[in-house]
Amino acid sequence: MQRLYNGIHHLLRLWVVCVSLFINHGFAGKMKIVEEPNTFGLNNPLLAQGSRLQPKVTPSPVAGPAHFHQLAGKCFSLTESTYKYEFCPFHNITQHEQSFRWNAYSGILGIWQEWEMANNTFTGMWMRDGDACGTRNRETKVIFVCSASSKLAQVSEPSTCVYSLSFETPLVCHPHSLLVYPTLNEKLQKEWDEAEQARYEGLITEQGYNNLLKDVFEDAGLLKSHKVKKQPEVTADSGTHNSLQKCTEDFQKQREEIERLRALLTQHNIPVDSKQNEAKGTMVSTVNNQHLRGDNGLIDLQ
Repeated sequence: MQRLYNGIHHLLRLWVVCVSLFINHGFAGKMKIVEEPNTFGLNNPLLAQGSRLQPKVTPSPVAGPAHFHQLAGKCFSLTESTYKYEFCPFHNITQHEQSFRWNAYSGILGIWQEWEMANNTFTGMWMRDGDACGTRNRETKVIFVCSASSKLAQVSEPSTCVYSLSFETPLVCHPHSLLVYPTLNEKLQKEWDEAEQARYEGLITEQGYNNLLKDVFEDAGLLKSHKVKKQPEVTADSGTHNSLQKCTEDFQKQREEIERLRALLTQHNIPVDSKQNEAKGTMVSTVNNQHLRGDNGLIDLQ
């Protein structure tokens, strides 16, 4: 009896193993593991073009405290729950869902754009223009925290499509490590000093002072500039003399036109005063009670 029981138990175990193998084999072909791109380049040549993350804009140039520039070209990762985050300072932030779902999310949470500043201090790094999220684009604010080593510490989403990233680093441990003024060149520091003096003397309002500072920060590359560069409007018939030859040609055409008009007046026996009106630079004609054909009265060529 014991032998019969052992035999039945063995057959049941064998049946369970076979069923498990069948199920795993049947569903294995339906699983899709999303490839995780090299986030620093955003153009990993090992991936098919359709699998690469497509940034909407290019990152802004590296700017800010000089000791922060050493972070350019590096990436830091953090895995929380089912998501892996990659932070590449002065480049981008990406998120990759660590699951076997066929539509697991892998996208860009923001691309380096500008610094956030307050009271002469860098308070954060803004990564904007990430993947579409409803009617807006995803964006992330990076907050720096003093620590013995550089690492990505925490990622949260305080509001929809807006993320907050905490980055720990020894680069911010010095009391003056995040001051804005020392990062400016001598010319921009002078402009800031003049703005401070004007505000102190009451020559400008607080809003005017803030606008001047914004211009200084944009010129320094700390803020993304929104100034529209005006292009010179030049058309073929604008009459702009952009060379001596063009000026000479236009002058000759004007002389020929004056001679043509003078000949026309002479043909109709209309005396012409050839003196130039210095004030207007135009030719004046005098008509002595004579009429042109089809004319209803005197004409004035002024």
